[in-house]
Amino acid sequence: MSIPPTPAGPALEFDPPLSPVMRIDCPVRLDYTIAAGREQSRFLRAMSRGHLLGRRCPECRKVYLPPRGTCPRCGVMTAEDVEVQPRGTITTWCVTNVPYEGQVLELPYVTASVLLDGADLPFYFLIQGLPADQIRMGMRVEAEWADTLGPTLDSIRCFRPSGEPDADPASYAEHV
Repeated sequence: MSIPPTPAGPALEFDPPLSPVMRIDCPVRLDYTIAAGREQSRFLRAMSRGHLLGRRCPECRKVYLPPRGTCPRCGVMTAEDVEVQPRGTITTWCVTNVPYEGQVLELPYVTASVLLDGADLPFYFLIQGLPADQIRMGMRVEAEWADTLGPTLDSIRCFRPSGEPDADPASYAEHV
C-alpha cells in the first residue's frame, strides 16, 4: 500500500498493507457524587413507597416528573406535589440491537418515552412484555415495581403493556 506524498514529506510504504481499525480500547473512569436536592429527594423517597411524585408549576400548571425545583418554561418555583399514576402512553421509543460491553439485557430490547397519566413530561424507561416489533406510539403501559423498593429508579423494573386500548394520538402529540 502506498500513501501519496504530503507537503510534509515523502509517501510512506507499508508492507503488508494495514487493515482498518475496528476497535480501540480506551478505559475511562469517572468518579462522582450527586446530591439529589429537595425535590429529587422527595421523588426518590416516594418511589421507595411505590409512588411517583411530580411537581406542578403554579403558572403554566404543568407537572414535571422527575420533579424540578423551578419550571423550565416559566422560571418560577414549582409549588405543589402531585402524585402521578404508574401507567401512561408510549410517545416515542428506541430498539437496541447492537451488543455492547457490560450489557445485561437480552437483545433486542426497547426503551421508550412514557407520558405518565398526570404528568406533562415523558419519562424514559425500559419496556418489556412483548416483542420489540410490536411496540407502537400510543400504546398504554404500566409500571412493574421491583420486589424490593428503595429510593432509586431501580424500584421500577420496567413498563409493560397494560391491556388498555391505545391512546388517541392527539393526547400525546405535543410530546413526540
